[in-house]
Amino acid sequence: MFFSGVSPTKEDALYVRMKALGIFKKDVIEKFIRSSGKGGQHVNKASTCVYLKHIPTGIEVKVMRERSQSLNRFFAWRLLTDKIEEMIKGKESKKQQEIEKLKRQKRKRSKRAKEKMLKNKKHLSMKKALRKGQIDIAE
Repeated sequence: MFFSGVSPTKEDALYVRMKALGIFKKDVIEKFIRSSGKGGQHVNKASTCVYLKHIPTGIEVKVMRERSQSLNRFFAWRLLTDKIEEMIKGKESKKQQEIEKLKRQKRKRSKRAKEKMLKNKKHLSMKKALRKGQIDIAE
């Protein structure tokens, strides 16, 4: 596979991920379909939408994000790889880890942690107030 318009480092990173997950081109049905929506005459004439189906898992992906077929092809392969990785690794996948991180960040603080945070805030405000006081005295 060769994706024009995509940096070689991104392309190589995708190949490495695909190889690690055991995704092979022979296991994927790749079709090019006419896109719909914005893009005008170019989109209506050229088949820029990319459809991929991974036969062993049955996962289907359809991408028509860009006007260029090669970029859509790259995005489709990357999306397919992400979906297969999520299915295989489950909780260990990158996407799942990001979701867990967001949950931890949004979780309500415990009473003790909240008190500690407020105490620290009060301490900093006192320091600032003292600084202001010193500046006023010097003038």
